[in-house]
Amino acid sequence: MPLKSWGRGLTFVAGSIVGGLALAFLVVALRPELVRPQAASQPPPVAPPPPQAALPMRASYADAVQKAASSVVNISTARVVTERVAPSTLDELFRNAWPRYRQRIENSLGSGVIVDHEGHIVTNHHVIANADAIRVQLADERTADARIVGRDPDTDLAVLKIDLGDLPVAQIGRSDRLRVGDVVLAIGSPVGLSQTVTHGIVSATSRQLGLAVFEDFIQTDAAINVGNSGGALIDTDGALVGINTAIIGKNLGVEGIGFAIPVNMVRGVMADIIAQGRVIRGWIGIVPEDVPEAQRSRLGLPPQGVLILNLYVGSPAQRAGVQPGDVLMEIDGTPVRSAQEAIARVAAHRKPGETIKLRIVRGGRSIDLQTQVIEQPRGR
Repeated sequence: MPLKSWGRGLTFVAGSIVGGLALAFLVVALRPELVRPQAASQPPPVAPPPPQAALPMRASYADAVQKAASSVVNISTARVVTERVAPSTLDELFRNAWPRYRQRIENSLGSGVIVDHEGHIVTNHHVIANADAIRVQLADERTADARIVGRDPDTDLAVLKIDLGDLPVAQIGRSDRLRVGDVVLAIGSPVGLSQTVTHGIVSATSRQLGLAVFEDFIQTDAAINVGNSGGALIDTDGALVGINTAIIGKNLGVEGIGFAIPVNMVRGVMADIIAQGRVIRGWIGIVPEDVPEAQRSRLGLPPQGVLILNLYVGSPAQRAGVQPGDVLMEIDGTPVRSAQEAIARVAAHRKPGETIKLRIVRGGRSIDLQTQVIEQPRGR
């Protein structure tokens, strides 16, 4: 091969090598990542799952029920009813003038609450009214005859006593701390189903229904049915806050309107009955009545106060100069807002012989009087 041809070949090879190196240098300068070793492929990081919210605890009142239910008893009463027998055809035919009578036993059911280890039981007066025999059944199936320690129809409460040992006793709570919306549970024996528990809330407080002389009912939507009367209304701690007493509206198909006597009232009545067999209340012999606002102007009555509708003959108020038609404005310097309040304020004077001050309006003129308080006579 001629020397000239070899020279041209070497020149071509050298040029190619230089060009390749220049091109490689340019590529490395512009794209260095192409010649760097690649790290091993890593999966994209996974975000940790969000923390799970704590599951809400299921509301349960089992502890409260377990604490209180054993102190609630079933009360069954029996009374002898005498009724006249309808005359038969033979009686009418022979003109038999002698009426015939027959007797039968009438039974009823209710509930009660054991309040101390001596065996005292609080229930409603209407549960044991006119009963000739009273039998109590405990949650542990023990039974005993009960005797009446005392009764107070003015609050529809009564206290019984049984002679059994090792008795479960209710924890007495405070009804003045109840608020509308608080959860409460009713325990009793509706239609004879002992130890039945229902629950609801406090719907209202200080309700007055005209069922008793002294009222301050707790309203609840916890189901209260026939046989629940005298049973326990408890709070979520298992403490007694009321005695189940009444339901209204059943005949109208209305559900969820039940009423209980607050335990603060029960406590005072119970203590009096256990100590002295009766409740001692002050009495002056007035019969007050609320007057609707619309009638006050028409009757010429002042905008506040309650009307003295009537007086008992020979009562302290009559002797002090109070007359029917007077408007009672104040008792001991405090304004009177309702007839119920007037009776309760007088009743609060528990010692016979105490003096109270009355301010009345008669014929547009204000009159101040004083009268002595006596113990409320039976049946008044």
